Amino acid sequence: MRRVLAGVAAAVVTLSLTITLSGGAASATPPNIPSASTAASRLASLTVAAESHQSTYDRALFPHWITISGTCDTRETVLKRDGANVVTNSSCSATSGTWYSPYDGATWSAASDVDIDHMVPLAEAWRSGAWAWTTAQRQTYANDLGGPELWAVTDNVNQAKGDQDPSTWKPSLTSFWCTYARAWIQVKWYYNLTVQSAEKSALTTMLGYC
Repeated sequence: MRRVLAGVAAAVVTLSLTITLSGGAASATPPNIPSASTAASRLASLTVAAESHQSTYDRALFPHWITISGTCDTRETVLKRDGANVVTNSSCSATSGTWYSPYDGATWSAASDVDIDHMVPLAEAWRSGAWAWTTAQRQTYANDLGGPELWAVTDNVNQAKGDQDPSTWKPSLTSFWCTYARAWIQVKWYYNLTVQSAEKSALTTMLGYC
């Protein structure tokens, strides 16, 4: 596997420090989203293949959420990273703040209305090559704070997306398609996952909105 574990621990430490210093008022955009030209080049380098091992997928094979710092797990860390004026209690649960969901343009003031979406869903990753990973590698993937894998979005939008790739599901905001495609491609490229031909075609179309 290409690049899977490199720099993850350092990224987590850096992120935790940033959140502590900023008080949680952080950017709503996850890190390391490539430019459109870089994304196009990385998309071209991905292996096109049919998905496999669908019947053996189990969400429990991707351990999450894990503790990141103190009492804060991955979900709580993303809520602090992507929200504005986030206040947490001693258990690191968000008690107030606002979250903008880039998939649909909605803003929420209750953390319970927000899901943490895996840009490339766990089941999609499994079918695209993660079936061959170790449990430790799948845990790293499911809790990856160093790249554009985790997004705070409207809960029912995340549920509607499910495990679909861009050939069958896209955000309702076409203005976000460019960013969505760049982030999706980055995750697939970083983890050396395959793409289907229809998925590649949809991503190419979405890059056309950049």
